[in-house]
Formats: sequence, C-alpha cells, structure tokens
Amino acid sequence: MNFTEAEAYIEEITRTKKISLGLSVMEELLRRLGNPQDGLSFIHIAGTNGKGSTLAFVASVCQAAGCRVGRYHSPSVFSYCEKIQVNGESIPQEDAARLIGRVRQVSGEMEAEGFSHPTAFETETAVSFLYFKEKDCSLVALETGMGGEGDATNVVKTTVCSVIASVSMDHMQFLGDTLEEIARVKGGIIKEGRPTVLCGQGETVTEVIREICGRKHSPLVLSRPREAEVLETGLSGSRFHYKGFRDVKIPLAGEYQIINACTALEVVEILRDLGYDIGENAVYRGMASVRWPGRFEVLLDRPVFLIDGAHNPEAARRLKRSLDLYFPNRRMIYIMGILADKDYREIVRITAPLAERIYTVTPESPRALSGEALSSWIEGQAEAIGFHGRVQAECGMRDAVRDALSQAGEDGVIVAFGSLSYLGELSKALKESIHD
Repeated sequence: MNFTEAEAYIEEITRTKKISLGLSVMEELLRRLGNPQDGLSFIHIAGTNGKGSTLAFVASVCQAAGCRVGRYHSPSVFSYCEKIQVNGESIPQEDAARLIGRVRQVSGEMEAEGFSHPTAFETETAVSFLYFKEKDCSLVALETGMGGEGDATNVVKTTVCSVIASVSMDHMQFLGDTLEEIARVKGGIIKEGRPTVLCGQGETVTEVIREICGRKHSPLVLSRPREAEVLETGLSGSRFHYKGFRDVKIPLAGEYQIINACTALEVVEILRDLGYDIGENAVYRGMASVRWPGRFEVLLDRPVFLIDGAHNPEAARRLKRSLDLYFPNRRMIYIMGILADKDYREIVRITAPLAERIYTVTPESPRALSGEALSSWIEGQAEAIGFHGRVQAECGMRDAVRDALSQAGEDGVIVAFGSLSYLGELSKALKESIHD
C-alpha cells in the first residue's frame, strides 16, 4: 500500500463507517496488533476546547527536557500526517502507509469473523500507537477524538496524568444534553490512583470531575488561570506570571491561550513530582517554542488575515473576546465554513455582529454544511442577530480569499473560522492568491 492508497482507504472508511462510541472493537483491534499501547506512558487529555493547545505546551516542554515525545491529535489542518508526531516531526508518508496497511489487513480479518470494521479514528489511533512504540517514545501526549469514556483512545491503561480541558456543550447527540452529562463522559478518561489536572472553570464541571476523582482515588489539581498576571499580550503571543513561574513567554496568540498554558504548567509540575527531570530552563524554552498551527494564527499582516478553529459556541466566544481585544474598531471580514452537526446558529449569533461582510464556503467533509445554506440562514436572521453587513456564498476557497482580500484593503481584518477541516485548503488558496 502506498500513501495515496492509504489516504483513499481512510477516506473510504470515513464515509462508510459510522461513529460509535465504545471500546470493544478498538480493544480487539489492538489485541491482534500486540497491544502496542501497553508499552507506552500517556498524558491523556479530554475536553471541548483547548485540548490540542494544552497538549502542545506540555509536549514542547517535555521535548525541551530531553524526552522523546509522541503526540496524537485530530483533525489535521495542513497535512494528513501532522496528526501523528514524534518530537514535533510528522510521521513520514511511507511509515503512515505501511502501518495503515497493517491495520487494514487486521481490520479485514476482524470483519470476516463478524466484528465491526474499525472506524477511521480507531484505525489512526492504532497506527499512532504502533508508530510511537516503534520510535520508543518515553511519553505520549494523547488527545481524545470525542468525549472520553467511550473514546477509542481510552483503551490506554498506562496513563501518567489525565487532563480535562475546558468543557462546554458540543457533540450532544453522542455525549449528552447537559453540561453535567458531558463532563461525566469527559471524566471517563480519569484512571484509578493517577493524578488529574482540571482546567479551572465553572462549578458544574468542577463538581462532576471532583466526584469522579474521589471515587477513583485520583489526586485532583485545578489550574487557576485567573491568578495569572498578564504582563503583555498581542498577536505575537503573551507574557505572564503564574504561581512560581515568572515571565513565561508563549508565542500563541489569543487570550484563551494563557488559560491553556496555565493548565499545561500544572501538568508539568505533576510530571516533576512523579520524577520526570524537567528543569526550569526546559519549562521556559518549551513554552516559548511551542507551535500549534490553525489556532488564532496570523497568516498575513496587511491586511491581517488570520485563521482559527472555532467550531462550537464556547470557541466562538473565545474568538470574539480575542477579536475585541486585538482589533477594536477595525473593519472585520469573515470567511466561514462549518460542519452541519455543529451549533452553527449559535456560532453565527455570537460572532456575526462584529463583521462588515461574511463569505461562506463549503468545507470538504461529508459532514459539511453547504455555504449556500449557511449564507441563506445568516441572511434570513440578520436583523435578529444584529448583523448589518452583507453575506455571500462562494463557489470555492480561492474565490472567497480573492473577494475577501479585495474588500479588506490594507487596514481590514479577515478572519477564517468555523471548522479546522477547511483551513489547510484555505491557507493554500491564500498563498496562491499572494503569488498570482
């Protein structure tokens, strides 16, 4: 199997194998593959928003301390292989193809014996475990795909520390209709006797996680981002004090990244307590050198062109706060592409009043909401949601980028958001437009 064939196989099972939470298929798949995950140590994170950023900080610090760090997250933004990394380097295409081929063979054998065929996410999770085992990773930063308790990643038994990032309403059709239900599902990754870090948030989530930790004898640490003293924040990142850490520099823009950084620092403290050799210099170097593309990332300065993966109401609120902070009284133009199973109505209600013009596009996903449907809804609800600009559906990414650039001039701000799934294609369209 070459890489093109491997990608085609993943696309096929993405289309044909429905998401179903539960571990039985994943456990059988890994048993047949030799349970590679059992020889690895995990920092396992669940949550609605901030999972990837928090893990990016932790992984960067551990790498700076000399650890060989595997990292698994989804979805990818700019290339398929970026979702599986070792020390910041994406899995090579030939290794991805080889391991996907191995998992495909085992999956076919399972299906022939009456088991359900693994989903794309289960396949990729198994591939990541095989690759991290081959590369002899000393730590793996592991992000859940959705939920926690029944998520394919929750087959791991060798968790060093569980992390619960910000929890809000998302994926309700799978996880539950209340914040308590969703928090309980996310808390399903907490392991008996192993420490847990919870990103500081409302009492509803905190009480649920505290109860689970008590039942599982898991020492609980709460990050307290409100205690951070922000020294400086801007499009190039932030500087802040947090507890004993002084003048921490992070290069990720967005007000919410300070919240994620504080959670990561609490994880680092736990790793130190567990005997990991992470010195002060490694902490500061790791935090300052972290990379996490596609999250409030500025691709162009004049006009400002930034992309963000805000894909649910809480992420939209965070995006809006950052736009208010960094671009007060600036002309705002949006490019929006959203998946149909997201709460796009609430995302639009939160963000649209800031915009002068909105271009809508259709992400390349079987779950995509068409740009035409999104444009029509915004137009029909404009007065009710306080949007007084113009909305236009675009045929493709290049058209959206070209038209947004022509309207923005040099002083406007273009913001592309709604789903991570189309930001890679949009970034490519921007480069092509600049070079034309």
